[in-house]
Amino acid sequence: MANSNIRRVRTSDLELKDKLVAINRVTKVTKGGRTFTFAAIVVVGDENGVVGYGLGKASEVQAAIAKGVEDAKKNLVKIPVINGTIPHKQEAKFSGSQVMIHPAAPGTGIIAGGAMRAVLESAGVKNVLAKSKGSSNPHNLVKATLGALCELRDAYSVAQIRGISMKQVFNG
Repeated sequence: MANSNIRRVRTSDLELKDKLVAINRVTKVTKGGRTFTFAAIVVVGDENGVVGYGLGKASEVQAAIAKGVEDAKKNLVKIPVINGTIPHKQEAKFSGSQVMIHPAAPGTGIIAGGAMRAVLESAGVKNVLAKSKGSSNPHNLVKATLGALCELRDAYSVAQIRGISMKQVFNG
């Protein structure tokens, strides 16, 4: 996500909702026996174009989720959502996971599964077609989906970058 299009967001006046994407029990074998810890990946968003993810690790599930939520609040980004969908199709890859997201007509809903669905719902996208290829690892899917969302640009930002009016963006 080292992209110049990333727009960081402050959490001060946002009402964020969190979604648990995955929880993983990790075992460490020591001389005294097995030690269990938990790793939780959490997605938070205001369902209005702001979304972020975080990873929390702790010896108890609730503590891991709380740490994940705190981490996610530190990594919020703003994405363009226009009429409940995304402005254009986008592909992204992170490690072994590849995702493709396409805008959809109103009434389509979120056609995506698992980790991608959680990210898109938290971002406030209502109608989208999404496909994942390669690894189904939730960590990589969340990062690839957020990478694709961060690369999205709306017409206003394109006009601003090019230094032209909105009318010229659409008329060429």
